[in-house]
Amino acid sequence: MSTLYTAAATASGREGRAVSSDNRLDVTLAPPKELGGSGEGTNPEQLFAAGYAACFAGALQLVAKRERLDASDASVTAEVGLVPDGRAYGLTVTLRVELPDDLRGEAGTALVEAAHQVCPYSNATRGNIPVNLVIE
Repeated sequence: MSTLYTAAATASGREGRAVSSDNRLDVTLAPPKELGGSGEGTNPEQLFAAGYAACFAGALQLVAKRERLDASDASVTAEVGLVPDGRAYGLTVTLRVELPDDLRGEAGTALVEAAHQVCPYSNATRGNIPVNLVIE
């Protein structure tokens, strides 16, 4: 299997900076206020949520195009939760998929399920963290 693209970023921890190798992403990192931080930067959970939402939306568009459906007005919101897991921490994900009216019902459910099989983030997390799909 050949790699189509590799992204690289460097971070110094949950506080500090995260910078991509091409410098197109350069963000200040800070824990959220809910975890005792300043909240004056982004955090890994927000970055994961943004990446998963974008990736899933892309998978949804790909599947819709294959089925000759128009899902250009669809949007995906990823909610990533940080949860205690014994002496460590884990993640939970809820993907809220907003579909256009003409894709509601069984067709929309099938589209979202197919996107969940195609999305690289879904494939990476499958069996590792709970992912809840919500169609809105």
